[in-house]
Amino acid sequence: MSSALMPGTGGTGGTGRVSPATRRRNLGILLREVHRDGAVSRTDLAARMGVNRSTILALIAKLAAAGLVREEPSAATGRSGRPSLVVRPDPGRAYVLAFDVAMDRLVAARVGLGGTVLERREALRRRGRDDLEDVVAILAGFGRALVAAAPPEAACAGVGASFCGLVRAADGKVRLVPTRGWTDLDFGPALGERLGLDLPVKVGNEAHLGAFAELERGAGAGSRNLVYLHGDIGVGGGIIVGGKPLHGDDGYAAELGHMIVNPYDGRPCNCGSRGCLEAEVGEAALLEAAGRAGGPVGREGVRAVVDAAEAGDEAARRALDRVGDWLGIGVTNLINLFNPGVVVFGGMLQEIYRGAASQVRARVAASGLPVSREHVELRTAALGYESTLVGAAELGFAALLADPLGVLGA
Repeated sequence: MSSALMPGTGGTGGTGRVSPATRRRNLGILLREVHRDGAVSRTDLAARMGVNRSTILALIAKLAAAGLVREEPSAATGRSGRPSLVVRPDPGRAYVLAFDVAMDRLVAARVGLGGTVLERREALRRRGRDDLEDVVAILAGFGRALVAAAPPEAACAGVGASFCGLVRAADGKVRLVPTRGWTDLDFGPALGERLGLDLPVKVGNEAHLGAFAELERGAGAGSRNLVYLHGDIGVGGGIIVGGKPLHGDDGYAAELGHMIVNPYDGRPCNCGSRGCLEAEVGEAALLEAAGRAGGPVGREGVRAVVDAAEAGDEAARRALDRVGDWLGIGVTNLINLFNPGVVVFGGMLQEIYRGAASQVRARVAASGLPVSREHVELRTAALGYESTLVGAAELGFAALLADPLGVLGA
């Protein structure tokens, strides 16, 4: 995912003075490489960016002076002589606030460069009993406390939020939350006002952000084409094509949970249709099929069904087989459509996939196009339930990574 310098602007073949705009761009490229990979040698950075040694040293020096990176000896290699230096992100100078609005909990974190979670707060959310003001009040309280606890020399460089709904790309407005019936929420502006940081709150769809996080730091690292399926009562999705998120015209692409897989006798869906993937494989479908509709819900309820099936509970096993088959049909359609290298199951779907992997794989093997499925890998989210929070942090870091010194006023 590296980006090379523009020819003639400070690379190995460049001539003349480098413009301020080019310098900003180059500093951002370098910081992105280190932010994503954690520790990179000078040589590797120069090769990735297509620049010479003197240029890379100058860029590193500027970022180090601003407190954004540091150089230190690499891990022992077993070779004699002086150890080589690697460049690492320094999480102490700049951080972002990341928020995750899930259906059953609210999470906030202070995240440093390199994706280091420095401090985290969480509250359970009562299903169907809160409104926008409740959500904003809790998260703003968390955010103010996180900022107050930060060292005085640290600066908040951005704010990102993951929201379990359809989010308009142009302005971050939450247009629809089907499971609650909420429409047109100005969540970002409301949270930004309550935080009082004079920073915009960038808002993204939870599954889109989860897909990006797994691409950058998780199960999809190194892949160019990825499908991410996220379970949180319903089912959402994120798709990466050629290394870039697929958003659609307005930001509503990849609503994979509303792909119809059972049109004739399917279960009713929150969106008003029937037989959607969400209706057939979501939390409610699993718990009802297992005879546990009145029991625990959320990730605890889903995990209990999977654990029971592993312990020999026949009803739980049948429920997982049924849900796993529908999930396999949905995944097969996605493999045939997008030919991804990786399909990642996140949120509660990582629990379901753990219990129904053989059923899902059997359906893909039986129904997928051989040439499309021959290299695809099915994986659970390497970031676990933190995928969406990590994605929100990456949204918050966008401005800093585009203009590191400008954002910090350095």
